[in-house]
Amino acid sequence: MAATGSADLDRLACLAGRSRVVLDLPGGLTNHNVRVITTDSGPPLDVVVRCSYGDPALLGIDRDAEHANTVAAAAAGVGAPVVEYRPDLAILVIGFLEGRTLEDADFADDGVLHRAASACRRLHAGPAFTGTFDMFARQAAYLATVREHGFALPSSYDDHAAAWEDVRRALAAAPRPGVPCNNDLLAANFVDDGVMVRLIDYEYSGANDACFELGNTSTECDFTPEQTEAWTAAYFGDPTPADLARVRVQALCSEYGWSLWGFIQAATSPVEFDFHGWGLERFEKAVATFRGPDLAGLLTDVASDG
Repeated sequence: MAATGSADLDRLACLAGRSRVVLDLPGGLTNHNVRVITTDSGPPLDVVVRCSYGDPALLGIDRDAEHANTVAAAAAGVGAPVVEYRPDLAILVIGFLEGRTLEDADFADDGVLHRAASACRRLHAGPAFTGTFDMFARQAAYLATVREHGFALPSSYDDHAAAWEDVRRALAAAPRPGVPCNNDLLAANFVDDGVMVRLIDYEYSGANDACFELGNTSTECDFTPEQTEAWTAAYFGDPTPADLARVRVQALCSEYGWSLWGFIQAATSPVEFDFHGWGLERFEKAVATFRGPDLAGLLTDVASDG
C-alpha cells in the first residue's frame, strides 16, 4: 500500500467516524507515515499511523514481531505506546512522541549523546523481545535473495567472504547474551525532547548483541573514531578494549550486511530514492575496514573478551 488514505483511516477502530487533521510525515523507506490529530469532542488522540508497503519477506521483516516488540519497547519506557495494530491493513498505530528526530550532527552534543545512550540501555534492560536478530544469518539470506532474483551487486562483494567468516568466528569465540535491540538506530529513529530520548521503528528488532546496536548507530550516523569511543563510553561507563573493539567490528557487520538491503530495495522498492547508492556507501565503508590495518587487532581483542 503506497499511501494512507482517508478510507484506510476510517477502517481503524481508534479513528473511525472521528474528525481529524492528517499531516504527512517525511521519511520512511518501507512505510508511509502520517500524524493524525482528532478535532472532535471525543477523547483527544494524537497518533502516528504507519502503513507498510512492499514485500516484507524480501527484507526479512516480521510485522507481528514488530508489533510485539513495539509494545515491549513502550513497556521499557523508551518507545511509543501502541494504539492499534491491523495486520490485515498493514497498519500500526502508535502514540505521537513529542520531541524532534535527531540528525547525525546532533550527536556531537555531549548531552544528546548521553541521552541517546541512556535510551539504548533502557531498551536493552527492558522486557524480552520476540525473535532474534543475527546479521550473519540475515546477510546470508539477503545474499541468497540477491542471487535468486539476479539483483545488481558490486562485482567485488564476494571478495570479502573469507574476512567476513573471520569476523563471524571472532564474535562467536566470545559470545555475549542477546538483549532487546532495535537493530536499526539511525539518527531519525531517536526522538529527543531535551530531557530524554526515545526510540522508534522496530521493523528489524529482536534479541541481539548490544554492541551491534552501538556499532550500527556509529556507522549510520558517520561517527568519527573519537565519537565512537565517546559513544561506547556513554553506554558502558568504563568500556574495556574488548567493548570498543566489539562496537567497531559490529559497525562493520552493519555495513556489509545492510548494504545488501539497499541493493534489494534498489530493485524492488516503489519509493523514489537512490537505494543503490545507499547500499554502495555502506559497502565501501565495509571494504575500507576489511582492507584496513586495524581489523586483525580488533578481531583479536573481540575474541579475547572475558
